[in-house]
Amino acid sequence: MARKRIITPEKKELIRNLISEYNITSAKDLQEALKDLLGDTIQNMLEAELDEHLGYEKYESTEEAKSNYRNGYTSKTLKSSVGQVEIDIPRDRNAEFEPKIVPKYKRDISEIENKIIAMYARGMSTREINEQIQEIYGFEVSAEMVSKITDKILPQIEEWQKRPLGEVYPIVFIDAIHFSVKNDGIVSKKAVYIVLAIDIEGQKDVIGIYVGENESSKFWLSVLKDLKNRGVKDILILCADALSGIKDAINAAFPNTEYQRCIVHQIRNTLKYVSDKGRKEFARDLKRIYTAPNEKAGYDQMLEVSEKWEKKYPAAMKSWKSNWDVICPFFKYSEELRKIMYTTNTIESLNSSYRRINKSRTVFPGDQSLLKSIYLATVKITSKWTMRYKNWGLILGQLQIMFEGRI
Repeated sequence: MARKRIITPEKKELIRNLISEYNITSAKDLQEALKDLLGDTIQNMLEAELDEHLGYEKYESTEEAKSNYRNGYTSKTLKSSVGQVEIDIPRDRNAEFEPKIVPKYKRDISEIENKIIAMYARGMSTREINEQIQEIYGFEVSAEMVSKITDKILPQIEEWQKRPLGEVYPIVFIDAIHFSVKNDGIVSKKAVYIVLAIDIEGQKDVIGIYVGENESSKFWLSVLKDLKNRGVKDILILCADALSGIKDAINAAFPNTEYQRCIVHQIRNTLKYVSDKGRKEFARDLKRIYTAPNEKAGYDQMLEVSEKWEKKYPAAMKSWKSNWDVICPFFKYSEELRKIMYTTNTIESLNSSYRRINKSRTVFPGDQSLLKSIYLATVKITSKWTMRYKNWGLILGQLQIMFEGRI
């Protein structure tokens, strides 16, 4: 049985724009559009190579510009997987520039289309990319060249960050993942805040990536306003850890949204106070709380667990009592919905994929490099999200009853 192709709203918007831009009415028109897009990509990469060779960008006035400068173009026809592509090879005055992405006398680029960007998307370091390119094609690529070439996706990232969103999201998760970034010679930890949503169709989608800001009500309000400006009118449930200022920001931007403290983070924050020897038993006791059939039973279990462990680990259960108001909404949801909100297969799995893809990059050379890597990793990860959540029809029906008139 053939697999049903699922087209997300974002893909539909991209397809509509492509059809409108190129007036596509046939398969042949589509082929021509793809050739044009490929030609633009290769052209941009060649321009980046010349920038790196000359040591300055176009129209920039520097000492290097006095000794060598741009000197027009030479037309070239390339063979690619989508047919023949016309490009213009940039020249320099001293005739020293030798393109590497499209070497002299090479006219078949079907093997190297977007090669560097593809390797960058897989999390390969600059050294690994250089080794691969040198082994396959026989030339070296510097860290600066990799940066310049991958900078060509920055407009694509900006467009992705501004793309329209759905009007209503039943569940939204917000979480932070940290990476080491070097700025002005100093290495520090930077947070990447990921906004992961589950839409009306029960499918996951990363709808926002925000790098390096300090947590505060003002920051979270700007994030939530960004979502509103892109079309989001309502969020039923927003799950997050104890991010500084997020509760006030939710109340200001989406006053009807229920803020649910992330159970996974709550458990993890509790167990950090417990010794390795007692952690397994403590975790079993905690499970009695969040698997209780209702809030009263959960609260009673919380009091019992607190009493049992208070003398040995006095700090462990304090956050359960102080945060009960944002933990307790969890109990009014069905078992199926709780599984989505609790399971590590949601935001935790996504974060694990980010770490795995970028494991070769111990330190990013700047915020922009980090953003490019996370964006490309997001595209790679989300391309595999084709299935909706199990029992989503049942869950959606329950949400329609609980949040009457909002879906």
